[in-house]
Amino acid sequence: MHIRELTLITLAALSLMACSKQEQAPAAAQNTPSASATATEASPPPAPVAENTLGKSVYGKTCAMCHAAGVGGAPKPGDKADWGQRLAQGEGALYQHALEGFTGAKGMMPPRGGSPALKDEEVKAAVDYMVAQSR
Repeated sequence: MHIRELTLITLAALSLMACSKQEQAPAAAQNTPSASATATEASPPPAPVAENTLGKSVYGKTCAMCHAAGVGGAPKPGDKADWGQRLAQGEGALYQHALEGFTGAKGMMPPRGGSPALKDEEVKAAVDYMVAQSR
């Protein structure tokens, strides 16, 4: 491996470790009763939203390595500015770039997120998962 690749992998791993520590804190806070929690319990629950579990899983195992930290220009899920122009290109272009790879002004996307074993539907589900957070 080249030094640049090792550096990117190290940065991605450190970012993931930091993200996982941040995600654990809110979960603990949810166990503490509060006035807003009791008010929420009294109101009817919102309509269930179908969760993209496949996309979430693929994102967590493969895509988050770069996308969570923006490594190599990868757009971070939820960053509307980062995703705006990409979303404007349409779903087909996003799928094509994720499946076949892409090199642009902001960086590059390896084919299938660098995981050639991923099936088309897995890659597309991960794209859908990130897009849903970024609209």
